[in-house]
Formats: sequence, C-alpha cells, structure tokens
Amino acid sequence: MISGKIEKLRNKFIKFNIDGYVVPKNDMYFNEFSSPDRLKLISNFDGSAGLAIILRDKNYLFVDGRYTIQAKSQSGKNFSIVEIHKKLPWKVLKHKIKIGYNPYCFTSLSLKKYFKNYFGLIPIYSDLIIKSKQKKINEKFYFIKDNISGENSKSKISKVLKFLHNDKSDCLFITAPENVAWLLNLRGKDNPHSPLPNCRLILKKSGKIYLFANKSKINYLFLSNNLKKIKLIDERNTDIFLKELSSKKIILDRLSCSLAYEDIIRNKINISNKNDPIYNLKSIKNNIEIKNIIKSHILDGVAVIKFLYWIKNLTKNISELDAEKKLNFFRKKNKNYLFPSFNTISASGPNGAIIHYRANKNTNRLIKKEDIFLFDSGGQYKYGTTDITRTICLGKQSNKIKNIYSYILKGHIAVASANLNKLRSAHSLDTLARKFLKKKGLDYPHGTGHGVGYFLNVHEGPIAISKGYKIMLRPGNVISNEPGFYKRGKFGIRLENMIYVKKSNNKIYFKNLTLAPFDKELINFKLLTKKEKDYLINYNLEIYSTVEKYLNYEEKFWLLSQF
Repeated sequence: MISGKIEKLRNKFIKFNIDGYVVPKNDMYFNEFSSPDRLKLISNFDGSAGLAIILRDKNYLFVDGRYTIQAKSQSGKNFSIVEIHKKLPWKVLKHKIKIGYNPYCFTSLSLKKYFKNYFGLIPIYSDLIIKSKQKKINEKFYFIKDNISGENSKSKISKVLKFLHNDKSDCLFITAPENVAWLLNLRGKDNPHSPLPNCRLILKKSGKIYLFANKSKINYLFLSNNLKKIKLIDERNTDIFLKELSSKKIILDRLSCSLAYEDIIRNKINISNKNDPIYNLKSIKNNIEIKNIIKSHILDGVAVIKFLYWIKNLTKNISELDAEKKLNFFRKKNKNYLFPSFNTISASGPNGAIIHYRANKNTNRLIKKEDIFLFDSGGQYKYGTTDITRTICLGKQSNKIKNIYSYILKGHIAVASANLNKLRSAHSLDTLARKFLKKKGLDYPHGTGHGVGYFLNVHEGPIAISKGYKIMLRPGNVISNEPGFYKRGKFGIRLENMIYVKKSNNKIYFKNLTLAPFDKELINFKLLTKKEKDYLINYNLEIYSTVEKYLNYEEKFWLLSQF
C-alpha cells in the first residue's frame, strides 16, 4: 500500500517539473504530534521526528539516532534509512536536481539546514500528499482561569509588549500554537496528546490582537469577555491579511513561521533578528504552575505505583499491549486525568532497544520472565503534564544487566543531585549523566532531558539537557532526567524522572516531581556510593510519605519493600 502511494506521488512529478519531493513530519502548525501525519502516510514511519525524500528511482528517510531501528523496521522495504545527525540531505543528494516542497510546511531555517543552497527547491503550494477533503476537528477553544495559570493574559501581554518596545518592533507574529496558548491562557482540542488550540496571532505594539483561527472553534461572547482588544480573522485569510499588513518592523517565530508566510512578510516589512520571546517566558513556571504540576505528579505517581505493584505480582503472562492498557486504566481512575501526553512506550526484551517503540498488533510481545520491561508514558491532568520511564524485571536478571542499570541510575542520581550553583549548563549536566556509562564504553543516542510545558506539550523548548547545548537552566524550569542504554536486538533501559529547578535560601537545586520507585531487583548496590544509597532511601521515603494515603494495604507493604 505504501509503495502505491509513492507511485501516485511520482506520477505528479511531470506536472510540476520536479525530480523529487520532500515530506516533513510536521503539519502546517509545526506541532510534534502532527495532524495529518504526511510522513507516516508516505513512509509508514510513525516516530516523532523525520524527513522523507521521494525521488524518481529511490527514496530516503532521514531520522535521528532514537529512531534508526524503528525506521528500518517500519520503512526499510521502500526507503534507504539515513541518520540525519551524521549526514544531512544535501550531502546525500550528490547532483543538482529539482526538489518540490510545500512552503507552508517548512521554515526558512529548516530548508537551509537540510538543503543549503545547492538544490533547485521548487515551491508547490498545493499539497501532493494530503487529499483536499480531510476530517476536521471543530472542538471549541477554551480559557483556563487566572488562578490556574498563575498569571492573567493581560500581565503576559504587557511583558511581550515591553520586549517589542525594547526591540523597536511594531508587532509580533506568533505562529506556534503553544505560544498563543500561553499568552492568552487559551487551550483547545486540536492535538491527540496536548491541549493545543491550532491558531496563530499577531500582537501589535498598541496591544491590538489579531487571532487567526477556524471561526467554528471560537465562542465569540466568551472571547470578547476575556480579551477586549482582540479581532478574529478566519485562518483561511491569513495570507491576505499578511499582504495587507502595515508595519515597519516585525518579530516572527523562526521555529514555526512557514516560509510561505515569511516570504509574504519579507517583501514589505523589515524582519527583526530577534525570535518569539514567549519560548523563554513560558519555560519559567510560576508558583501556581509549579504547585499544580506537583499535584499532577502525585496523582500520576499513585497510578504508576499501583501499576508496578500489579505487574510485579502477576501470576500469568501478559502482552505489551495488555500492560499499556492496564497502566492507562490506573490513570483513568483519577477524575483529573484527561489523556496520555504522548504515545505510551510499552516494550519488553528486544523491543526495549527501539527507543521510541510503540506496540501494535504486529509487534506485540508477551512479557517473559527472563525479559526486562521498559515503559515510558505520561498524562495530561487538570492541570499539569507528566512523563515517566521505568525499567523493571519480572524474573532474575544477570549481573551484566544489573550493572548497566546501576550505571544509568548513578548518572540519573548525579543529575538530580547536581549543585546548580556551580553547574547549570545543559551540556555539563549531560556529561554528568553519561559519566558512569562512558567509563565502561557505553552511551545512549539521545539527549538526557527535554523541557516540559504547563498543561501543554510534553516536549517543549527552549530548555534541554543535551550534548553541546549551551543554555543555562533557571529557577522555574521543568525538565526531564532520562539517561539510558540500548542493546540492539536484546534490551533497553531508561530511567526518567521529571524535575524542576528550585531556588531557596539563595541555593539553586533540582527537586524531583516524579514519585515512583526504581526497581530494587535491578540494582547492584555494590556499585553505589553511600551518598547514592542515601539518595535512594530519601527518595523512597518522600514517595511513601506523599502517596501512602492513596494506596491499599498490599500496595503500601510492597512500596515499603522497595527501600
């Protein structure tokens, strides 16, 4: 079926006078969980990041190190798999050819990165992958209250206006839906895993707001009651509005402003070299947001602990999909739980080595006693976003597995215990996480941590803990801590907690948000220092004292046994 879709695409090459066509993962809003998913439609690859190039006689699928195994499994029959961090598209396509692309699905930055100026890129404004008739989501947008957001939209707008004033810009074009959501305290139902409202916005220095959205998703009375200076523009008229926009200088979001929109603006308005300031503003959570995030993690921790007790005490074999379903069952028992914050990874044995594995009816395995089982999952709660990974065993494991698990745990503890008064750069923290693995010649092909939004995206910049990443973490940042190791065809281990940067008495340190024990049966305690052992004891005490009132007697007794 995939090969048939490729041939249909190739049949359009003559009409548009192109030799190939490039297909991104993202949609026109540049969301992580894209809808529609063009890349999956053409390649069958369903990872969260990737790029396909369809040529007349060959196809390439570019993915990062997290997805190499998955891409070969899902798409290797029809595509040559290339690790994009090792070789960019312009290095693979040796000769000069004409490549078609949809300018609404690429930014100028992404095109320059992928293709430099070497290829004849041909903009094609009609979509060659998606049929014109697509099922549309018309769920209404909604506002979250000020006592939930911790800051009203008027205050947030004034901060952005100050940034505009300092840059001497006339307006800001906000094209990332999560940034519009933060600014207006607005949420929606346009995404399967994030409460995103698919919309864009222009904020003028006068405070006037133009909101570009599907009008059927807007309650006009509710909108006018919440924001007085707003004018709604049908999203289909965005191009027309931009062509008529009168301004001398504009800030636009280079990470999510499509080349199509940028070209319209560039022809008539001076573009500032500054980027959308909201990324940095929303990465620092206020006290109300932190309190709600903590509450969400307590609820999530209870669900995960109940799941751990359940799976550890099973007397029959279950499958990966059974485990995923049961974990979601425990989360659903809480009325504040809404939906998963991403596709759950429920992976046993060799499937655990596929970093972003997703079980389906074709790959689903029984979880065997001799396997280790990795689950990475999260939830969207009222109000907060969670993400946790645990790796557990259901039977006795080798010393080799225990040692690797322990090296990963040591790296995890090293990050969580880091002295942020001295060590706050993302790169330094990443080095700390890998330290014990690298001493044994081991490593993992992904970053150590990603930023997380407040009742928004589970993966959210600009903060991260990663190689070469220079950004300094600041109080209020919420981020993951997830070192791991993956042995292809054998197993995968990852240990992930959500943490946040806290400041108290002039000291800056990480505070754990996630509340679930690590598997005692997989730890080689001989490899841990006294300080690391004390860390685990204190962490387990914190877990127990926080969640014990939500557990039954058997669950409490089991949790105490993990000390």
